[in-house]
Amino acid sequence: MRNIDLLIKPSSGMCNMNCKYCFYADVGACRDVKNYGFMSEATQENIVKKAFLEAEEYCAFGFQGGEPTLAGLDFYQRQIELEKKYNRNNIYVANSIQTNGYAVDEAWARFFAENHFLVGLSLDGPREINDLLRKDRKGGGSYDRIMNTVRLFDKYGVQYNILTVVSKPVAKNAKKVYRFFKQHNFRYLQFNECIDPFQGEKGAYALTAGDYAKFLKEIFDEYYKDFKANDYVSIRNLDNYVRMVYGERPESCGMCGHCTPYFLIEANGDVFPCDFYVLDRYYMGNINEKTYAALYGAENIRRFVEESKYVREECRACKWYKICRGGCKRYREPFTDGKPGLNKLCRAFREFFDYSYARMEDMVRTLSGMQR
Repeated sequence: MRNIDLLIKPSSGMCNMNCKYCFYADVGACRDVKNYGFMSEATQENIVKKAFLEAEEYCAFGFQGGEPTLAGLDFYQRQIELEKKYNRNNIYVANSIQTNGYAVDEAWARFFAENHFLVGLSLDGPREINDLLRKDRKGGGSYDRIMNTVRLFDKYGVQYNILTVVSKPVAKNAKKVYRFFKQHNFRYLQFNECIDPFQGEKGAYALTAGDYAKFLKEIFDEYYKDFKANDYVSIRNLDNYVRMVYGERPESCGMCGHCTPYFLIEANGDVFPCDFYVLDRYYMGNINEKTYAALYGAENIRRFVEESKYVREECRACKWYKICRGGCKRYREPFTDGKPGLNKLCRAFREFFDYSYARMEDMVRTLSGMQR
């Protein structure tokens, strides 16, 4: 295989926080085994060894949870040792981790910096917004702990970006959140829409199309204004839309128009095609028993991709389909007769593209002129 992209859950769904909107807690509740515990050294070694036996040019090891730092710093130190041991062909390696930052100390920060980890740090804005939903296990806020992690990352030169879940409180305070991030010189932002549970009732924090339309418009106003002022802040989804207007492929899988599966590896070595769908019906096999090539040929992965290709007629007829492409399959739940429905945020995207597309074209013209 030319490239291998892995998203590894060394501590399964375990977490030292209790965020009200946690999508992975919902995923765990929908399968036979809710939590797979901690990853063994043998499974970790098989993941790395087989990756370097099969990858030809590039191998990416991403770590997520739950909270992946619960696996302990020793786990990641061993990861670096294994990569050095098995990367006999000197292919390119990228390591990344998504963390809530709650338990990060100086030792973690030094490790991330020294080993060139790209870190995604979860933070939903200023204290009064972040602490509404990002709670610790005792029900307290997490803001102070996260901001201490920010200080450590800055002190040691860790490469990091900010990941924010766009819940109702965030959506209603878009400009406040953006300006807070800019005040702290956070230049790389990722805003992920809050996901409704597969089953059960939505929380009061659930995102509506109206909420999200307001959020996208206000965030884009700030993004565009700073771009024109040569004070650019990267926002992943907006960057991708501009790329698409420019005629390039988006790098975000949820914007491609169909699923682009990778290897999601749970703590026991079980493999699934996507972090949003670590469900029994999409089980591909176990890395302790199969090669990556064999896992990629599993029937469940073919079915997973084929499901995502269905597009409703009203979607195809929409003038914005070329840039929206229906959105991520997870936001098109629930399925009807085995087919995904209309994106629950469809109206938000239509309003947003009506509002912003001309200015995205202006950004493309500016960027094209800069490349001459």
